[in-house]
Amino acid sequence: MTSSHLTHITEPPGVAPGTGYTQVVHGNGRIVQVSGQVAFDERRNLVGAGDPKAQARQIFENLRRCLAAAGAGFDDVVKLTYFMTDISYLSAIREARDECLGSGPLPASSAMQVAALFLPEVLIEIEAMAVVRD
Repeated sequence: MTSSHLTHITEPPGVAPGTGYTQVVHGNGRIVQVSGQVAFDERRNLVGAGDPKAQARQIFENLRRCLAAAGAGFDDVVKLTYFMTDISYLSAIREARDECLGSGPLPASSAMQVAALFLPEVLIEIEAMAVVRD
């Protein structure tokens, strides 16, 4: 399901097509920027210690709640940025993302392996940008 105020350009002229993301997404409305989320529950307990799939699912739940607080949803997301301590976690992230975003056009995204996040048991951090119709 895609918000009609967003345009997804998967293959801009002269650019290799993306796999698992959209190259360009733009829209009309107000910007919602969600800080990097990690796998903490509402009591700041880590969910899924040592388990990237469980952490990714909790992160996307946190993103859903943050977006909702700003009057947005996953259909409004134009960009996701993934930070992970091991690039092999990308498949777990994409699985959790697909559970939340469905099979529609995907947002633009960047993925990077980092040496460490702010706590050793935190494996993944994800931030989001959305454009919400006014």
